[in-house]
Amino acid sequence: MTQENHPNLAQHPGSSMAAVFAPGGTLRASINLGNPVLANLDPKTDQPVGVSVDLATELARQLGVPLQLVAVKSAGGSVENVEQDKVDIGFFAVDPKRAQEIQFTRPYVLIEGFYAVRGDSPITSNEQVDQPGITVAVGKGSAYDLFLTRELKHATIVRIATSPAVVQGFLDQHLAVAAGVKQQLEKDASKAGGLRILDQRFMVIRQAMGVPKAKGGEAAAYLSKFVEDMKTSGFVAASLARHHIEGAAVAKGDD
Repeated sequence: MTQENHPNLAQHPGSSMAAVFAPGGTLRASINLGNPVLANLDPKTDQPVGVSVDLATELARQLGVPLQLVAVKSAGGSVENVEQDKVDIGFFAVDPKRAQEIQFTRPYVLIEGFYAVRGDSPITSNEQVDQPGITVAVGKGSAYDLFLTRELKHATIVRIATSPAVVQGFLDQHLAVAAGVKQQLEKDASKAGGLRILDQRFMVIRQAMGVPKAKGGEAAAYLSKFVEDMKTSGFVAASLARHHIEGAAVAKGDD
């Protein structure tokens, strides 16, 4: 999945950073299709589309290099792409564990994590989830997997291969709770029927761009400024609107 875009490098203020970000000559961006707020496959073209794709495309344009989209099905896959040097940038939920390998920008989008249960479940509040005997389905390696692994002291976490598979895994394995991005849960719950989403979020997921720490501080600073520019110019808000994404907010400077 390569988008060729070869403007004259001398015309681009970011051209001096091109060799840092894309030493192979092409900017490789990891795109997580497991989070529908960030990216989906276009049913007409079968190509990734979404705010993360738009940001990657604009960064490549400013650097004056072609773009290669490296699509994965989970957040864990995106992290692995960085760790294995398969990509130059990615889009991630900020998490301390991931920060060991990745230098994050400030968030560009805020997403809410929620719980879903069966319609007849006795669970009606978040406080009832962290109890002995309660099983919680999460997408393996996702932001809420990492968060709930730290926060839940009594419930049992059951890791499902990818975030889009969480609700089906929750149903198939007869688990008590499904945890995930609100939009994904709503989408899957509407298909499955008989489910309800608890009315209180359990976390705010801060979505940021990230660059491998191995690329150094100059690359991290450049990417951070790029993200701030994309927020303040209205680029991020326009992208969310264009892709009909609801329930996600553009992050403010102090988020």
